[in-house]
Amino acid sequence: QVQLVESGGGLVQAGGSLRLSCAVSGTIFSTLDMGWYRQVPGKQRELVARITRGGTTNYADSVKDRFTCSRDNAKKTVYLEMNNLKPEDTAVYYCNARNVFSGTGYWGRGTLVTVSS
Repeated sequence: QVQLVESGGGLVQAGGSLRLSCAVSGTIFSTLDMGWYRQVPGKQRELVARITRGGTTNYADSVKDRFTCSRDNAKKTVYLEMNNLKPEDTAVYYCNARNVFSGTGYWGRGTLVTVSS
């Protein structure tokens, strides 16, 4: 079984920081492009950040210069460092993986981030 397990969510005040982690198991990590998405009830899930197998990143304009996505291949873990959080960042954050060879995708179950004002 391929599993993606997010952690690190919680309640934080505006201006604060959180680091989300996504631990991957059950597959070869080096075959995966990774991403972070977020979703608010009633809204579509949106891409927050992507990181390729080679470490290339890109970000949604709304989080650029505040969030940083990285990966630790030895730990088979992807991180999302979130700084200067805003109330509009409140969402369930989901980890996504895509096997670049097979095209198969996987989702974690999400971790809730709540930013208070």
